[in-house]
Amino acid sequence: MARTCKRAMIIGAAAAAVGVLAVPAQAASWSSYIKDAGNDFESRRWTGNGGSTTIDFTGCSRGSSPKLVYVMLRKDTFGPDPRYANAAYTNCFNPGATSSGTWADHGSGDYYFVIDYGSNVYAPVSVASLSVYY
Repeated sequence: MARTCKRAMIIGAAAAAVGVLAVPAQAASWSSYIKDAGNDFESRRWTGNGGSTTIDFTGCSRGSSPKLVYVMLRKDTFGPDPRYANAAYTNCFNPGATSSGTWADHGSGDYYFVIDYGSNVYAPVSVASLSVYY
C-alpha cells in the first residue's frame, strides 16, 4: 500500500512539474480562404476572451489593380459595430508571401473582419490561405 501511494505521489509531482514548465499556447485560432470577395466582405465571427488579434493573408490575387487589400477588425455588438484600425495588405500579392495585421486587445466579445471597407476598389479579391489568431 505504501509503495502504491509513493508511486502516485511521484507521478503527481512529475505531472505538476510538466504543467509548470509548459509554454502557454495561442488562445485560439482558425484558418480558411477567400474566393472572389468584393467590397465590404465580412468574415465569419469568432469569440475572443481578450488579448491581441493577428490576421494573416497568404496568396492574394485580384484580376486588376490595385494589388492591395484593406482589412479592418470589427466587434459584433448591439448597435453600430466598433471599427478598429484599417490595415493595408500588399505583401500577400507576392508569390509565397504573407501580409499580417495585429490589433490590440479590445476586450472579450464576438469579432470579425471586413475587407476593402471604405475603398473604391470593386475588383474581387481571393486569398489562398488566411489565419486568425486571438
